[in-house]
Amino acid sequence: MEARMRLRIPTVEGRGGYGGGGRCHRRRGSRYGYARTPSNLRPIPRDEGRVSKDYSPPSLVLCNARSIGNKTATLRDFFISQGVDLACVTETWVREGDTVTLREMAPPGFSVLHQSQTVGRRGGVALLIREDCSFRALPSPSIPGIECVGLVWGSEVSLAVWLVYRPPSAPAATLSGLLEAVAGWALEFPNLLVLGDFNIHADATPSSQALDLVSSMATLGLSQFVSGPTHQAGHTLDLIFGVGIDVIMFPSMKVPWSDHYALKARIDVPPPPCLGGEPIWARPQRLMDPDRFRQALRDLAPPGDSLTELVEGWNTQLLAAIDEIAPKRPLRPRRNRAPWFTEELRKMKRDLRRLERVWRGARDRASRTSYRVFMKTYEMAVKAAKKSYFSASIASASSRPAQLFSIIRSLTSLEGQPNLNNNLTHSCEAFASFFAEKVLLLRHDLSANLDTIKELEAPRLSSGPVLDHFDRISPADVDRLLRAGKPTTCPLDPCPSWLIRACPDEVRAPLGDIINLSLGTGTFPGELKEAVVRPLLKKTSLDPLDLSNYRPVSNLPFLGKVIERAVAEQLGRFLDETSALGPFQSGFRAGHGTETALVALTDDLRRQLDRGGSGLLILLDLSAAFDMVDHELLDHRLADVGIQGTVLQWLRSFLSGRGQRVALRGELSSRHSLVCGVPQGVILSPMLFNIFMRPLAQLVRSFGLGCHQYADDTQLYLLMDGHPDSAPDTLIRCLEAVAGWLRGSRLKLNPSKTEVLWLGRDDMRLRGQLPSLAGVQLVPAPSVKSLGVIFDTSLSMEAQISAITKAAFFHLRQAKQLAPYLSRPDLATVIHATVTSRLDYCNSLYVGLPLRLTQKLQRVQNAAARLLTGSSLRDHIHPVLYQLHWLPVEYRIRFKVLVLTFKALYGLGPSYLRDRLSWYAPQRNLGSSNKNILKVPGHREVRLASTRARAFSVAAPTWWN
Repeated sequence: MEARMRLRIPTVEGRGGYGGGGRCHRRRGSRYGYARTPSNLRPIPRDEGRVSKDYSPPSLVLCNARSIGNKTATLRDFFISQGVDLACVTETWVREGDTVTLREMAPPGFSVLHQSQTVGRRGGVALLIREDCSFRALPSPSIPGIECVGLVWGSEVSLAVWLVYRPPSAPAATLSGLLEAVAGWALEFPNLLVLGDFNIHADATPSSQALDLVSSMATLGLSQFVSGPTHQAGHTLDLIFGVGIDVIMFPSMKVPWSDHYALKARIDVPPPPCLGGEPIWARPQRLMDPDRFRQALRDLAPPGDSLTELVEGWNTQLLAAIDEIAPKRPLRPRRNRAPWFTEELRKMKRDLRRLERVWRGARDRASRTSYRVFMKTYEMAVKAAKKSYFSASIASASSRPAQLFSIIRSLTSLEGQPNLNNNLTHSCEAFASFFAEKVLLLRHDLSANLDTIKELEAPRLSSGPVLDHFDRISPADVDRLLRAGKPTTCPLDPCPSWLIRACPDEVRAPLGDIINLSLGTGTFPGELKEAVVRPLLKKTSLDPLDLSNYRPVSNLPFLGKVIERAVAEQLGRFLDETSALGPFQSGFRAGHGTETALVALTDDLRRQLDRGGSGLLILLDLSAAFDMVDHELLDHRLADVGIQGTVLQWLRSFLSGRGQRVALRGELSSRHSLVCGVPQGVILSPMLFNIFMRPLAQLVRSFGLGCHQYADDTQLYLLMDGHPDSAPDTLIRCLEAVAGWLRGSRLKLNPSKTEVLWLGRDDMRLRGQLPSLAGVQLVPAPSVKSLGVIFDTSLSMEAQISAITKAAFFHLRQAKQLAPYLSRPDLATVIHATVTSRLDYCNSLYVGLPLRLTQKLQRVQNAAARLLTGSSLRDHIHPVLYQLHWLPVEYRIRFKVLVLTFKALYGLGPSYLRDRLSWYAPQRNLGSSNKNILKVPGHREVRLASTRARAFSVAAPTWWN
């Protein structure tokens, strides 16, 4: 009964800045805020510990910045002080790609939509909107002489906002093009707001252009709301037009950093759905001290002898310990946090406001000059504070790529990741049902057929080595398992996993007992089989309202991951010792990778083209492959590779009875059972999936085709002598067998997304005679993308080099914008993470490329070196690279090839690369007999010079020798 009572607590309305989430209105001419009188108090309803927020109509501010480059901190402080939901800025003077300057101007918690300057050195428009508001960007139309950017504000009544800038020198004809665009907008959006700097004199005595614009807008239904001058010369240049809404104007504000006035308005529409002001029950991290946690644990010895009792005791005692040192309490999320904003900056900001008040009172040149001089000092201090903070953040994340990329995105991205917590369209139940039904529908369409039943009824005979029990885990093994992996915490964990890792002495014995009991009894604890799923939008450009554009990201309990890792070590060791996975599966195996698979593939294709033949590359595409693994078939294939006894029983227990819940907006959905699939996000899943897919490569190679696999990415290739007029019967029978095997394995093949590349002479007769795959005709493409690398019909790598160069230069421009805020070591970390990593990915495929292509990569490296060292274009690049200890691109390629060669020769790499190399054995005893020289294929084996320069099996031994 008490939980349903509604309490009304009187509070003072307020607004704030960086320090917190409130906003503070101040009375003009008063040093203090509103007086605490009953008339200024408002009741806040409180229900079951959750505070509901009373929203006021959203407000906006329109200002002409006249270059934001030298006043980003000032503009950001101005927007925060005005407490607006939308800031419209004209004349940003920002060029294309300069996202860091725009990000600097945006207050914390705001996204930026921007169109760069297109005419002269002026121009540029930007919209800054709160990230916790529901909005979507609109594509900017091409209007000659006009710059504009727009968005749709998704509230109960959707509102389209277009910000416009028209240069002073623009001809009168540009207004006609603008009115054409406004007419289209007015038809598409019943509620429309068009505002900006039109640079026409809509004064008390308006010009003819102004009269024509206002009257034309009126015929389209748009009213003009600005009255009075908006420029210090007394002209009205900035205008606000609207239809379907009511705009309430505030008095214009004179600002010392622009010759235009700032305009503030309130939009009389329901506000977008914004969340985040409600209290959250959480544990303060500042109280989570490892030493206090050790004391709270005391004698951690879970009671009971059964595995269930041990796991329950483990969770209970850890929960009691964390409750003792850091009990949950209601914490209100604090918006607009700027962790770099120090007390010194706060004092400077107060001094800057004081100088602004002096200028507003005096209105003379001296006070304006004092303000602008101190504003520059304040801007420099803000940059210095950011540099110190960002350098520390990047240094702390230098060994954690995911966190490093997250920091870089936060510094350069204008729009944040769409916040699902503010998307009220879909609930956690809707996401949970969609993810579960997607798999069930696919599985329903792929019911067991005759091949499935035949495989399940076949006897399980394994004549090779057998793994039928687990070895016991020692205390040293427990310590190693704790240190391995990432300390991610699941919402189902009793306490943060990093605290457990910080107390190895206290948790070693009970954790070892749980692991050994689980391995010994062949049982995985049922309490650890539930995953918490978070929906993640696949790409930020996709529609966030479409559930099919999300992928489920699973998070599982930490204790379950530790047990899995103990099993994965022993299972992986057995598979490696027995070569049970097959040599051509490169996914999630030590010494294997995407690069080794592609090197072997391209080597076969190049050697075949050198012999005058041709090749056909087919890239299979599977739908939800990990989620569609049939447990009975997996059980049978585990037995085929020698998994028996307690080990097989443990894996059955691990896969059965699993479920998942979707977490969204602090709520958990109901539990949905998983009837098939290997759970994503767990350590064992890639290994189990590789075992499940093992027969596919054997099937393909039985038809004489080549096959390489990387998890669910399967590459088939057929090497043909000469240039046949039709597809060989072998290929037709192989594709039929592959489609049948996938159907019998209850895996969904996407023939429409399967890509085909024909290598050899371009014979149009063969294009129409390729076989079909699952009823869909295969059609060769001019290029395909396999494992992140683009291949064309001649394996020239030109498209790949162009794509890599374009992406690397984009990130290099981003790094240049970050350079003023980063120290040299931190800038080097950013460049290596975003630029060098792209130049080095699969660069062993660039062997023997023409100089015109490698020079493209070298230019990127040279630009990166000059940026890092501050060298000018006149400085020779070789000493700069030598100073940085950077190998030029050509030698990085050679180094990568030699590293792959070394690993292949000494058992550290895949066998399919080792088979391409052989030691030189002279026919008679020579001085070179014992010098570890490799045999280089002769001219009779490799005829073309291009093949000798580019094929791995030729270039590797040549460089090795």
